[in-house]
Amino acid sequence: MDFDLCESNALCMAAAPEVFEVREDDFLYILDENPPEELRGKVEEAVRACPKAAITLEG
Repeated sequence: MDFDLCESNALCMAAAPEVFEVREDDFLYILDENPPEELRGKVEEAVRACPKAAITLEG
């Protein structure tokens, strides 16, 4: 996650709310840095949805 690129637009949160959360302070929080494999599809969607390409998937 590149927090310098992140605009906290919450598109990642919409795709994978188990992993990403934009709070009232308008900052993005990663709830699970190593999400389980069953969330991989949602995390991949979050990566694709990010307009700033701030999210990368490793492994």
